[in-house]
Amino acid sequence: MKAAVYGGPGNIRIEERDSPEIEEPTDAIVRITHTAICGSDLWFYRGQEKHEDGVAVGHEPMGIVEDVGEEVRHVQPGDRVFAPFAISCGECEFCRKGLHTSCVNGGFWGPHGGGGAQAEKLRVPQANGTLVRVPDRYADDEDVLESLLPLTDVMATGHHAAVSADVEAGDTAVVIGDGAVGLCGVLAAKRLGAERIIAMGHHENRLEIAQEFGATDVVSSRSQEAIEEARELTYGGANHVLECVGAASSLETAAEVVRPGGNIGYVGVPHVESAEFLSPLFYSNASFTGGPAPVRNYAEELMDAVLQGVLDPSPIFTKTVDLDGVPEGYQAMDDREAVKVMVKLDG
Repeated sequence: MKAAVYGGPGNIRIEERDSPEIEEPTDAIVRITHTAICGSDLWFYRGQEKHEDGVAVGHEPMGIVEDVGEEVRHVQPGDRVFAPFAISCGECEFCRKGLHTSCVNGGFWGPHGGGGAQAEKLRVPQANGTLVRVPDRYADDEDVLESLLPLTDVMATGHHAAVSADVEAGDTAVVIGDGAVGLCGVLAAKRLGAERIIAMGHHENRLEIAQEFGATDVVSSRSQEAIEEARELTYGGANHVLECVGAASSLETAAEVVRPGGNIGYVGVPHVESAEFLSPLFYSNASFTGGPAPVRNYAEELMDAVLQGVLDPSPIFTKTVDLDGVPEGYQAMDDREAVKVMVKLDG
């Protein structure tokens, strides 16, 4: 089979690999039909994370079940499924708490060791707990599938940011970041009933999508000017802040725009050398809650919203490639020519 692999900073290549097979009775084999390139993939693409040459990449799989182990009960061959970016058993202490990203039997796709989803096929461990089955009536509806694909990561991650920031009906929320997660954070805050949503970013085309998704105000300035503008719009700071980047600058911005006693929901993978941003949080008694989104915990709720026609994150995909075009897709995202790239395979 073909698979995208990491070849060092700035180098993603397509290689022939052995097709995966059932190794454990809890495994399933999924033929990938849709996947995506994530903003977090750019960390290793830019050399800001170190991984071995030749490791498989990609963590947002959707496809058709081809084979299952003898202990797999929840899906069967022929089912349309998608999977979160984290593998989870669904039965351990943490899965029962809704913290599937802390599953004691789990792991993560991509260069973190669980197999790459930017490939023709994928072995899914813990298939009972990991895979989400798409209802048969929607299994071949391309528009629905493209709306469901972001639930593998970025839509659920934006939702996790909003939940962690304690967004409720009537609230004012600030969303930091205009990447796919930030845009989905806007969608999530809107869905949870936020009355006012301030989107902070630096790209006009992305902020236009934010407004389409429900942002009532946008802040496109930078550094201290952006902080001051956001504070002015929120009369001194917001009680609900979604940090959707993970860079030092975005974390510092979140700490400056949250109102004393407020809540920051952080979901951007932290890439910081200093934790100085924690000091203003300490002195303002602001909460700082979040982490990798337990996508599996939110999957059915968000899928129902998509199937009911009240949630559609598909506009985040601004470029589509086939598997051979994955290297081009990485380059487009690195150059900020695409918000998020969808990868469509035959089937």
